[in-house]
Amino acid sequence: MSHSKIREDKTCLNCRHVVEQKFCPNCGQENSDSRKTFHHLFFHFFEDLTHYENAFWKTIRNLLFKPSTLTKEYLSGKRLSYLAPVRLYIFISFITFLLIALFPNEVNDEVVIADKNTKEHKKEIPKNIYTGELKDLNIGSDFNKITRNVDSIQKHAPKEKRLDSFSYWMIQKLKYVVDHNSKGEIVKKFTESFVHNLPKILILIMPFFAFFLWIFHNKKKWYYFDHGIFTLHYFSFLLLIFLILFVIRKFIGLFGEDNPLTFISDITDFVGFIWMSYYFYPAHHRFYGESRFVSFVKSVLLFFINSFFILFLLILYAFYTFINLH
Repeated sequence: MSHSKIREDKTCLNCRHVVEQKFCPNCGQENSDSRKTFHHLFFHFFEDLTHYENAFWKTIRNLLFKPSTLTKEYLSGKRLSYLAPVRLYIFISFITFLLIALFPNEVNDEVVIADKNTKEHKKEIPKNIYTGELKDLNIGSDFNKITRNVDSIQKHAPKEKRLDSFSYWMIQKLKYVVDHNSKGEIVKKFTESFVHNLPKILILIMPFFAFFLWIFHNKKKWYYFDHGIFTLHYFSFLLLIFLILFVIRKFIGLFGEDNPLTFISDITDFVGFIWMSYYFYPAHHRFYGESRFVSFVKSVLLFFINSFFILFLLILYAFYTFINLH
């Protein structure tokens, strides 16, 4: 509780409304002296932190151990006791990706033997390759040899034997990436790019996740907004579990790779994965209020539908990221 001196002027500094008591009835701002001492700022900071902390830990506790409670409370109008869904998701996302950026996984570059590739480039291309099909190429052979064969087909083979322009462009992009990066560099750059863009991917996925929920439920009883709030809380839960597991593994890793505590991170990873996999069912059952059997069937269907859709988006992203490596 703030102990700042109340202003004699009864006009709110924020909205110019008349203030009869300590707080403005129009905007809620405290009608106190705007010029503060360092002492006041110091204690005011901790007052705000404590107030935020109470709501924060209450939100986190319900998010982790009481599936759908936050969503039901929010939609019922009880919103001041918890963090708002969007704020909660942004906060957890920020902390998660900040820690990932601060403590990245180390990837060792692999050495590429240049002489071998050089020799492969000098090999003469068989003449009969000009009339062959691309599917007849030995895909298990050296990648550089394959790209050279493709170039020969595009230049010398009949038009009907050639690749379409998009496929040929893709192979050229892949060749550029392979020629200018070691295997270790490709993995490292892809991982960094993936982590950097993962928040965008999740934000892209969430509207579709909510859309599939909307399809499977009563349109008169549930609005898309309701499914959106459920989705925000569910994705916040997934990110939070990932964050907890990441912190545990990094902390235990400080004691060395072969320390006897590594089994703890293995156990927490297993428990976390099981809880993440199971969580959607009780959250769905409690929020939508359907029978356990109906909730189970819908949960399984939604899980597989969203899994395939997310996998599809991740494949597209991987494709996009790989061709844009430099």
